[in-house]
Amino acid sequence: PEIAVEKNLKSYLLKGFEAPKVADHLESRISIMINNDLNILLSAPTNLEEDYFYKNTDGDEVIFVHKGTGTLRTFVGNIKFKEGDYLVIPRGMIYTMNFDSSENRLFIVESYTPVYTPKRYRNHFGQLLENSPYCERDLRKPENLETHDEKGDFIIKIKKEQMIHTYTYASHPFDVAGWDGYNFPYAFSIHDFEPITGRVHQPPPVHQTFETSRFVICSFCPRMYDYHPESIPAPYNHSNIDSDEVLYYVDGDFMSRNHVEEGYISLHPAGIPH
Repeated sequence: PEIAVEKNLKSYLLKGFEAPKVADHLESRISIMINNDLNILLSAPTNLEEDYFYKNTDGDEVIFVHKGTGTLRTFVGNIKFKEGDYLVIPRGMIYTMNFDSSENRLFIVESYTPVYTPKRYRNHFGQLLENSPYCERDLRKPENLETHDEKGDFIIKIKKEQMIHTYTYASHPFDVAGWDGYNFPYAFSIHDFEPITGRVHQPPPVHQTFETSRFVICSFCPRMYDYHPESIPAPYNHSNIDSDEVLYYVDGDFMSRNHVEEGYISLHPAGIPH
């Protein structure tokens, strides 16, 4: 992607559903915001499946499925996905996405550092705590390992340094006997996220869903808030000092902002109030 506006200090409001529908999965990806830490893309593919496989070696991917259902196929197994799912795909994972229909909308975050569950939700041993908004049982791991023992010409599109390189494998990329370890893709439904609430206003980190060493991903879900009889509502206007803020409006209804619709995206750079 080419950066159109560099080092800008201006808020933006984008209409995400105006991103055009494109048949090919990779060609449908449009980069809308990028920096040294991440790349945010929109995608509206219409093909049900592709005749190639994909591997991103630049970064981990977090794909939020706004519209559509289907199957994420990888060489370590398959994951069924539906609307509201986060798909977390580690870098180097060979995969392809099969869709059930041509009506699909994806919000994609490509992270140049590994994506983890938030440290604040984990104990010393790495287990998610009981006060975490989700637990390990909510994470759906790959199932139904495909084992293809066949030769031929199999196209793999590999992303490296923001370029797509096309390779042809002589063996099927899913020619595996099995796998072991902790580096695998998984799905998490936003409908399984249990918001942390309080009688007085809670700080933004309670909405945290994923994290990297450079940024966090939060999920603002419907919840009770500020329900103490003497609680004072926190003012919506604020200024971020340490981070830029990007909001993706899934249902088009957000308590602190008017005039937004489904699929809208707003950017609020650090240093100016919004």
